[in-house]
Amino acid sequence: MNRNTSRTIVLVLMLSSAFLGTKAQDRALVNTSQSGYAKLHGTDMDAVKWTQGFWADRFQVCRDNMVPTLWKVYTDPEISHSFRNFEIAAGVETGKFKGPSFHDGDFYKTFEAVASMYAATKDPHLDELMDHAIGVIAKAQRADGYIYTKEIILQKQNGEARLFDNRLSFEAYNFGHLMTAACVHYRATGKTSLLNVAKKAADFLIGFYASATPEQSRNAICPSHYMGLSELYRSTNDARYLNLVKHLVAIKGATEGTDDNQDRIPFLDQTKVMGHAVRANYLYAGVADVYAETGDAALLAKLNTMWDDLTQHKMYVTGGCGSLYDGVSPDGTSYKTDEVQKTHQAYGRDYQLPNFTAHNETCANIGNVLWNWRMLQITGDAKFADVVELALYNSVLSGINLQGNKFLYTNPLAYSDALPFQQRWSKDRQSYISKSNCCPPNAVRTIAEVSQYAYSLSDEGVYVNLYGGNALDTKFKKDNLKILQTTDYPWDGKIRIQLTEVPADPFGLFLRIPSWCTGARLSLNGKVQSMELAPGTYAQLMRTFKAGDVVELDLPMPVQLIESNPLVEETRNQIAVKRGPVVYCLESIDLPKDRTIFDVAIAIENNLKPSRFSIENSPITVLRGDGVLVNNGNWTSKLYRPITGKSDKRVPIQLVPYYAWGNRGHTDMSVWLALVR
Repeated sequence: MNRNTSRTIVLVLMLSSAFLGTKAQDRALVNTSQSGYAKLHGTDMDAVKWTQGFWADRFQVCRDNMVPTLWKVYTDPEISHSFRNFEIAAGVETGKFKGPSFHDGDFYKTFEAVASMYAATKDPHLDELMDHAIGVIAKAQRADGYIYTKEIILQKQNGEARLFDNRLSFEAYNFGHLMTAACVHYRATGKTSLLNVAKKAADFLIGFYASATPEQSRNAICPSHYMGLSELYRSTNDARYLNLVKHLVAIKGATEGTDDNQDRIPFLDQTKVMGHAVRANYLYAGVADVYAETGDAALLAKLNTMWDDLTQHKMYVTGGCGSLYDGVSPDGTSYKTDEVQKTHQAYGRDYQLPNFTAHNETCANIGNVLWNWRMLQITGDAKFADVVELALYNSVLSGINLQGNKFLYTNPLAYSDALPFQQRWSKDRQSYISKSNCCPPNAVRTIAEVSQYAYSLSDEGVYVNLYGGNALDTKFKKDNLKILQTTDYPWDGKIRIQLTEVPADPFGLFLRIPSWCTGARLSLNGKVQSMELAPGTYAQLMRTFKAGDVVELDLPMPVQLIESNPLVEETRNQIAVKRGPVVYCLESIDLPKDRTIFDVAIAIENNLKPSRFSIENSPITVLRGDGVLVNNGNWTSKLYRPITGKSDKRVPIQLVPYYAWGNRGHTDMSVWLALVR
């Protein structure tokens, strides 16, 4: 995957049979139940309950701390002016607009996190919070459907109305997050109050684009509205919303644009992932939505081209995206310095993957999840679920601390106080990132919604995409299907799935064999199943199940030492450590006081290649005090030695999961470690 050579991870394609019109549940986060070109479909938002283990712990922290903390932040004008802007636009408060132009979207994402949490808990207090907020939002909306608090407030103050005149403004982005939040609220509560606001906003966009100038048409950065309009179409069955998304994709690049917003050239002419990473990933996710509804083969072919480029050339071992703080368009440049197209938090050239200065905005990594989830739905290919899992466990979770109240904007793969310059964004998590707090609500809504990625349904059966202790209560066709999953994944690869209620007719149980796993074993009611369990596929059990059947899957998890492609200059002759889906890193806090992260190397005995090497038994332990998983000191000590130039004494080192770095205080950190052969 990304930087890993074919020697370390092999993705094997196995497509399920074509979807033939299954009527799946229609209250999924991404509702493809009626999408004619989607092979898989999600479960209702309340169908999966975390019961124990990793995601149950993260969900509890999200419920008890993340969501309440985030709501307080965005409704307290002394911290964030986001909701106060709505109150001023609605006329219930006075004042001026404050904050970035995407502040409306920040609140919509916060609202979506609350709605998703309500879907799982049915907490009436959350319902009350949402009802109050919807009342203010609806009052702030203009009669024609336009809703962007910055311009509405300015219009009230000076009478000017400037709509989509500034290409650096986030009007369409805000509209998109409104639509997504409205659909989630509708599916969680059955209420149409926010959905009606979103429909009016979408109707405004339809009218606007019918007469917009070419310049106005391209003033829509970070296209969350592609996903929002697609979901609104699925909620209302109003084809006008889908037609608008199709139009927006078609006109991308029709007028002079930039790689920064992926509109320098038409979408179907693009061959490389480029520009602002969040905007790119949101674009690809939105185009995948269009394919699910239209079956436009050209769109899918282009998405596959982009996916190959990303995963083979531009994605970090953690699933992180957007390597450069500031870059330039790789191809839209000239020798005239005033024509060079600068881009921010950008995808660079192939293999341009720095570590200390990696940007990897949390929102871009979440965009990677959104895109790959949609690719999984339309193809049924396990390689997309692999990327969803990789990003969720690593580059998404790293954006928030273990307590759930502090956040990172960027997610580097190394940090050191020895750097001779001050980086733009703090590498200590913050409770409020005042310059750009877009990532915290994005991270919180994602963690609240991870259960939506656990299972998929098809005409053939149920797909198990993510492993974790949970209970699934869903429908397969017209019959009840209930599953109880028990596991300590990702710390242990043993998974037990008990079918507690099953349909009378035969159906399939599809179990993902991760691309990092070889030697998987599968049994049914204690009997080992003789079938190929190839990495990067879904193993299929098709039969007439009976209530009480137990399926057990054992996914061996030896420690893997991963080399990058040698064209990645910064990591040549270095290795990363991974076990299961979790990438590990070294923190200086675990080293002797006279040692730094630059003093540590991993020695490989007998010239074994890292891709073939594993640490026997790989013993681990969980520190219950702070929830950080670490090596317990019993790894074979001869494998490690400090680089001092004076001593050959070899000592063990301690590693922590990358997502948990920086939780025990300020520290230097590195994912990649020097290799001594």
